[in-house]
Parts: sequence; C-alpha cells; structure tokens
Amino acid sequence: MPDDAFLPGRDAFADRIVTGVSAAPAAPSVVCIGVFDGVHRGHQAMIGTAVRRARELGVRAVAVTFDRHPQEVVQPGSQPRLLMTPGRRAQLVAALGVDLVVVLPFDDTLRHLAPRAFVDHVLVDPLQARAVVVGDNFRYGHRAAGDVATLRASGGFEVLAVPLLAESDVVVSSTQIRAAVDAGAVERAAHLLGRPHFVDGVVVRGDQRGRVLGFPTANVQVDPRVAVPARGIYAGLFHVAPGHGPVASHPAVTSVGVNPTFGGSRLRVEAHLLDHDADLYGVTASVDFRHRLREERTYAEVDALVAQMVLDRDEARRLLARGDA
Repeated sequence: MPDDAFLPGRDAFADRIVTGVSAAPAAPSVVCIGVFDGVHRGHQAMIGTAVRRARELGVRAVAVTFDRHPQEVVQPGSQPRLLMTPGRRAQLVAALGVDLVVVLPFDDTLRHLAPRAFVDHVLVDPLQARAVVVGDNFRYGHRAAGDVATLRASGGFEVLAVPLLAESDVVVSSTQIRAAVDAGAVERAAHLLGRPHFVDGVVVRGDQRGRVLGFPTANVQVDPRVAVPARGIYAGLFHVAPGHGPVASHPAVTSVGVNPTFGGSRLRVEAHLLDHDADLYGVTASVDFRHRLREERTYAEVDALVAQMVLDRDEARRLLARGDA
C-alpha cells in the first residue's frame, strides 16, 4: 500500500468512489465484496485477486463495501469499534488499484434482501458482474442465508473464493487486529494490517499544558467510532497531507490517555512532534502507532513526569531511527 494512502485530505481517488449502486456506471465488472475494515493483508490479497482477474478479462475491477458495520443495523449497540472510518476505508481500497469503489448504505432495505435479490440488486443489474471475488467465509442476504455455494448456484458469473490468510493457525482478521489494538500491541496490529494502525482527526485546542512543560502536543480529535490503542505512550509518525499544514510526516511521541497526573478523565490522543513546534490547530492529520513505549502512569510530582517524558522522547527517537519502523 502506498505510503501516501495514510494522508488525510487526499482527493486523488475521489472519482473512483461512489455511494450506492445506482451511482455506478453500468459496465462489465469483476466485483469483490466485503466490509474491509482496516484493509488488512487478507483484504489486500482478496482485492488484488479481483484486480488481476479483471485485467485478465479486460473489464473493470469494482470493490463493494458498506457505509457502516452491518452489526450497527442488525444488532444496534453490538457493533465493534472500527479500525478506520468508512470514508478512509474507501480511500485505501481505491489505492489498491480498483477502478471503482461502491459504498453501499447498509440499511433495513439492504439487510432484508434475500440472497437472490441481493445478487440481482447489487451484482447483476448495476455492476454486470462477470466474476465475483469473496473470502471463503463470505455470508450475505437476510439472516446471512447466502454463502459461497449459494453464490455459485446463482449462475451467470464466475465465483472466486479466496482462502482466509492465516499464520500459525491464526487467521488475519479485523477481529484479531482490534484485539491487538485494544491491548496496545501495536507492533502485532501492524504485522496483521501490513502497515501501522492509525487514527485520523482534526487538531483541536487542548489544555496547552504540554507547551508549559516543554512538550507541546497536537490534540487530535478522533472519531469516537474508531479504535484507539490501549492507554499508554507510543512512538510513531504524525502525517499531514501535502498543502494541508506545515509538516508532511514527522516522528512523534503520542499519548493515549486521560492525563491522570493532572486529574484528567477524558480520553485524548495527543502527539508531540519531535524537534518540531509548528502551529497545527485546525489541521486534519493522521497519527500512526509503531511502538508501545510504556503504560500510562500517575506521577506525584510534575518534575518526575517531565523526566519520564524526556526518556520517552529519547526512546522514540531511537526506535524510529532504526529503519524498521
């Protein structure tokens, strides 16, 4: 995946992303379908299969995804935290070389379509599917009644079921990645994703306490639907799209926590850019997480906190300079 796919505000793929099948120009297609949350290595393999088959057939490659996690509609309140926003997901899928990304509004109408109706409504009539690429655990239609065998029985198009990517009997899945992120195991999450986990948001004004302590931070307001790592201190990169701010990608130490030393209670994502003190208020940015430095702690004295922040900064600098970050 290209490095600049991380950067917010990118519009290079805007003309490849549409909402709803009615907005998709009619043309023969190879279609891959999935939630694709995280666009992890397994998703990348599946989308790559669709792109290759489309090129072989001389038709377009189309990725179909959804505007929310299906569980949000099927069983409200049970949906997991997302690894990224739906808009960011569509952007990263488009960056993998498909010709079109169709974002389906997942609503009660779509939810209640029987498998045959789903095929007709999504794959056959608007997208003229010549081949359909899915994971071999794919389910679709009302009450998930359709599977790969049902899809093949529909007829009219080739079905390619891509085996789930697994390592040491562990399937690479969004569920596994969420568990790693929740535990703060960001190196593990990055391995499964094929890139570091990141969050997007607008830099907003915080308490400005970091500036007083000699460690100014960019307080990134993250979409509450998106998973952030466990509370702690992390090393990674702070990304701003070209033309959208004073930096592009810069090493950073990021705190995910509530500032317990100062009696805080609201979870924040605050990035301290190493050797940089730019005005970032109002900038939309991405913060990625490459190494976990330590857990969040409460300090009895501010001087002890500052001394630890110096150690964190030095360790982050060392890790990010290794070349394997």
